[in-house]
Amino acid sequence: MSDKKPNHELSFDFDFLEKVIIGIGEVSQITNIPTRQIRYWEDKGIISSLTEEGKNRRYDYKNIKKMLLIKELLEEGYTLDASAEKVKKRMEMIEETFKKIKNSTNK
Repeated sequence: MSDKKPNHELSFDFDFLEKVIIGIGEVSQITNIPTRQIRYWEDKGIISSLTEEGKNRRYDYKNIKKMLLIKELLEEGYTLDASAEKVKKRMEMIEETFKKIKNSTNK
């Protein structure tokens, strides 16, 4: 007889992901993207922070995911503008998929 718990632990925790907020320094360490580059991408409107004026920049899961995707595309040789456009389309697809998954798990 096994003491295994049901597979609830394997389900995706959407509520948790919506609450993840990380400072720019930690994002830089996690992603290996220099803070200067992150700020530049934000200045160009490619990503956005949850920061109030004069406070440290903080990012949510969605923007961290964008950064990782952009970094990957830049490493593959895409320009920043082309990378940003591709990521925008990918994020729309990912968000739509997450909505479908979330809706199916809430039934």
